[in-house]
Amino acid sequence: MIATNFYNLKANKINGEVFEFENLKGKKVIIINSASKCGFTKQYNEIQKLQIKYKSKLNILVFPCNDFNFQEQGTNNEILKFCSVNFGVDFILMEKISIKNNKNEVYKWLTDKALNNVKNAKVLWNFQKYLINENGIFYDYLYPWQQPNCKKVINWLEG
Repeated sequence: MIATNFYNLKANKINGEVFEFENLKGKKVIIINSASKCGFTKQYNEIQKLQIKYKSKLNILVFPCNDFNFQEQGTNNEILKFCSVNFGVDFILMEKISIKNNKNEVYKWLTDKALNNVKNAKVLWNFQKYLINENGIFYDYLYPWQQPNCKKVINWLEG
């Protein structure tokens, strides 16, 4: 059974360790699906800057995914090395998942209004961003081409 409460979700970090979403209580959360070979991969720089600037009230979870034009073919270890060497990531990097087929539980919750109680939000491509407020309520999402540090996100973080 899929959780309807955000804080009942869990997923594996890139090192295989289970991450319980109850650990996110009280902080805003941005969830992003990523790919190392995508035209939007440079967004990792802005994602990292957001994580540093808003660390006291924000957690960013990034889920590598190979579902969109096979742009993330690496293993979890290769993805971790790529992100560490090229972007010095400080956000929470999760295990590589599937969004289209055999959809990951987190993405079932993010994309299905029946589960998140707010809206349906289909993932269009790599680097789509989902905003969850500090109470575990789905707030909104941003399309892949919208920058992680756009005015909408900054206003939400500072509001």
